[in-house]
Amino acid sequence: MRLWTTSHGVRHRFGHGAPVPVPPSVPDVLRGRVFRASVVIGRGLLTRNQLRGPAWRRVWPDLYVHRDVAVTHALRARAATSLLVPGSVVTGCSAAVLWDVGLVDAAADVELTVPPGHHPVRVPGLHVRRSRLPPGWVTRRRGVAVTTPEATAVRIAAALPGDDAVVAVDRLVASGVVDLGPLRGLAATARGPGAARAREVCRLADGLAESPQETRVRLLTARGGLPAPIAQYVVRDARGFVARVDFAWPEQKVAVEYDGVWHAEPGQFARDRQRLNRLQAAGWRVVFVTAADLHRPDELVRRIAAALAIVR
Repeated sequence: MRLWTTSHGVRHRFGHGAPVPVPPSVPDVLRGRVFRASVVIGRGLLTRNQLRGPAWRRVWPDLYVHRDVAVTHALRARAATSLLVPGSVVTGCSAAVLWDVGLVDAAADVELTVPPGHHPVRVPGLHVRRSRLPPGWVTRRRGVAVTTPEATAVRIAAALPGDDAVVAVDRLVASGVVDLGPLRGLAATARGPGAARAREVCRLADGLAESPQETRVRLLTARGGLPAPIAQYVVRDARGFVARVDFAWPEQKVAVEYDGVWHAEPGQFARDRQRLNRLQAAGWRVVFVTAADLHRPDELVRRIAAALAIVR
């Protein structure tokens, strides 16, 4: 079967009988928006074969978007709550993404919450929980229902395992979308499964860490029985500013620094060396921590404890 184009740009198939109009491969009305394939095909905007082509990306069952649109976690969450599960609320880490805190990547499961008694929804890549959200926990963001920043943090604190929950809450607080005081207040009123854990996680969070690993180092030192350090401490000498360190015990002049991947960037080694020389000249001892050290917590605690004892 061949294609031909009239002077008006309308393509037709022709074989036996009258010409059959062929819709354009990328209708302007479908650019930049998620649409239901069944509706678009029914209206003649696309054929099923065209939809299978490289111009379109499948977001959810029967939901597609043009290839020029990035399929982000936020887009998947908004499409899921508005088109796949109407009446649902975006919650958990998916809600954090809508509040511009990227706790999960684009392909992670989207979390939605529906009221008890709602018909179960089982779609790969979608986690739909049935729970009654307390009054005041839901607002609107980017055109869809989503938990407030504080309610989002409480849900994450109750749901994520281990230190991951404290890391996530620290990131939410550090981002500025939620304040630690109101968050702890809301956690104190939470009831039901996970409420006690949410209160403990919010108690442990401080919102000062500039990376997830800094939170993990802080929690590790606390569990190791070390005195609480001061986070993001500014070291000064007679000439003024020396450095801002991740953690400090000022009386002992001991600092702990997490040594991340960014330290391998061109020119960074020389800057780090100059900074370390200034700290040492000011009488400070620096303990560097790497990702590998976090897998040997007892050894790391001993190193920090030894540094504290040396300078007493």
